[in-house]
Amino acid sequence: MSDLHARMAARVGGLTAVVVARCAAEAPFYGALPRATLQGEVARSIAAVHALLLRALRNGGGGPLGPGDLTRLIEWSARRAEERVPLEAVIAAYLIGAEVWWQTLTEVAEPGELAGAGGKLLACLHAALPAVVLAHQNAQEDLHSEDKRVRRALLGALLAGRPYEELASVARVAVVGEYEVVAFAFESDPPSRLVQSSLDAFTGIPVLMDHVARIALLPGRSDVPGLVARLEKDVGQPVRAAAARSSVPAAISSAAQEAGRVLDLVRRLGRPPGCYRLDDVLLEHQLARPGDGLVRLAAKLDPLEEHPYLLETLRVFVERGLNRRQTALELCVHRNTLDYRLQRVTTLTGLDVAVPAQARLIQAALVARDLAGPADHRGATGWQGSAGAAESG
Repeated sequence: MSDLHARMAARVGGLTAVVVARCAAEAPFYGALPRATLQGEVARSIAAVHALLLRALRNGGGGPLGPGDLTRLIEWSARRAEERVPLEAVIAAYLIGAEVWWQTLTEVAEPGELAGAGGKLLACLHAALPAVVLAHQNAQEDLHSEDKRVRRALLGALLAGRPYEELASVARVAVVGEYEVVAFAFESDPPSRLVQSSLDAFTGIPVLMDHVARIALLPGRSDVPGLVARLEKDVGQPVRAAAARSSVPAAISSAAQEAGRVLDLVRRLGRPPGCYRLDDVLLEHQLARPGDGLVRLAAKLDPLEEHPYLLETLRVFVERGLNRRQTALELCVHRNTLDYRLQRVTTLTGLDVAVPAQARLIQAALVARDLAGPADHRGATGWQGSAGAAESG
């Protein structure tokens, strides 16, 4: 084998150039690298692997790679991962190198030498590739964990209004322009990885999200309703979301507070799943401010406490825009029955839904009651049963 070793050693310099050229032509990652990097760091790495192959070729009866050789391969692989070289590019380089090495062996080896040299090459690949893959994956996992930590810290700084520039630089995230700050509420906790994957797939970029606070930062004027619809499909459950726009990074903190208040309001009011903004609950937002006014407003409908069916009728009537026909259809009652119930509301509360100002007051009072929370006894008796008793009497 010593003569074959010498013949291959004489070809190594040219082999390295061939492998570098083929990597640049066949592997997109290497093709995008600057020429100086290809001829520098990449060429040196390939030459080092060739040196290992030469030693294996000279080592007649021993193993293809020694412990020290594997250690060096592991160190190189970890370094490539830290430099953000994709694992598929690393594997492609090894396979291209092996192919070029074998082609050269067929050119310089004697017929009796080729089988043994080919066996050495395969044994080297068999020993090297699993170690390379494992080392690369371990290093990537460490980097991913560190990246997630830095990104969480960056998001935390933006949401709290603290300086973020240094963290953004470390995380390699450009924090510029407009953002949509979106707060989410799920019926049950879906896996964080599933939520993150859904957001990333919809936007096409890694989304900054706090999976504990359930709040995400979307760059630009993102299609938030579309994102919520996609997320509902991916997690398999209804989703409520509240969004607030931030025109500059410095306003992200206040936008997050607004989104949080809107989401809390939507949940307290029992609004259906979907995407909400402050303008969607502007009246309710103003009414939600605590104080005697809210209590007195809710108390306007206290006379209906013992008549749940009247409260339900009133709520549907308001939700249907004071449209009597649609309200009667939804409640499955005759128009005359609906008119009777609305008259009963007026008799008990002194508020007439036919008077615009009083109708607005009724709508606000319903919101105030929702914000105050249900009374202890509310819901104990179905309104339909009470309705039948009241209307028949």
